[in-house]
Amino acid sequence: MGEMSGFQLGVIGALFLSVASSVSIVICNKALMSNLGFPFATTLTSWHLMVTFGTLHAALRFNLFENKSIDMKTVMLFGILNGVSIGLLNLSLGFNSIGFYQMTKLAIIPFTVLLETLFLKKQFSQKIKFSLFLLLVGVGIASITDLQLNLMGTILSLLAIVTTCVGQILTNTIQKRLNVSSTQLLYQSAPFQAAVLFVSGPLVDQLLTKQSVFAYKYSPIVLAFIILSCLIAVSVNFSTFLVIGKTSPVTYQVLGHLKTCLILAFGYTLLHDPFTGRNIIGILVAIFGMGLYSYFCSQENKKKQSPDPLSSQLKDKEETLVIAQDKEGHEVKKPNKDSLV
Repeated sequence: MGEMSGFQLGVIGALFLSVASSVSIVICNKALMSNLGFPFATTLTSWHLMVTFGTLHAALRFNLFENKSIDMKTVMLFGILNGVSIGLLNLSLGFNSIGFYQMTKLAIIPFTVLLETLFLKKQFSQKIKFSLFLLLVGVGIASITDLQLNLMGTILSLLAIVTTCVGQILTNTIQKRLNVSSTQLLYQSAPFQAAVLFVSGPLVDQLLTKQSVFAYKYSPIVLAFIILSCLIAVSVNFSTFLVIGKTSPVTYQVLGHLKTCLILAFGYTLLHDPFTGRNIIGILVAIFGMGLYSYFCSQENKKKQSPDPLSSQLKDKEETLVIAQDKEGHEVKKPNKDSLV
């Protein structure tokens, strides 16, 4: 029981850290990009991963965690896949309307469920599927404003969905099958993610913004916000791997939509973004769906943990039989032992 309560506290801590750090970095990046005019999102993400790797390397030097060797080919492919998925998501946003981009993010949950069902033979109950449906409807109502389709944008969105789903499923699978921690996996994969985005980032950003990250004039306040963003990103990247490892890719996506609702609410209260009745209804429906998802997941986990009464009775009978046989054996052996003496 102590181990189980400790695990639950770890999950709650990971979820809280993920939400707090993600909302913080969105507010920081919104100020950096919207107010200060720094539009280079993909390049900024490569810097995030470089700082994350540097921080983890320093932590390793101070023996704050133990490094564990993972097959280089696995780590390299995993890191490159995650780096490509980030670049594709940014390209998807650039080539699509905001509404279609939100639809792309919403599609990640059902596609993840589909992949886990087909390839990992994971079962999702009808209750879980219904709660996820409510969540997606709510987030869709709250965040989707327009849907403008184009061929290039659609292709990029499909590629972004596939790479993101596979990357998150692998994050969970590698940690569990290879028995590595989220910190160990992030430490070894971050350089490859950073390398992909460091090379492709300036090209992607120039394609999307028509500006060069190398020609940008960096003021002291922009540099300060970039440094702050990179520091917060360490927590974001760490908590992402932690949450997926302790829960599942679907739960991480559900958490991501909670962040979307919180960001909409923070945008209204702190940044005075436009907010309508439709936003409020969508957020309430999404939160209700999240609540149902959490409740159904906890109920199913309790069922898995609670022993089957029939099997426990059989086990008790077997133990009683073994004890009786042992007693009989001792009773038979005792006179033989005495006679030998």
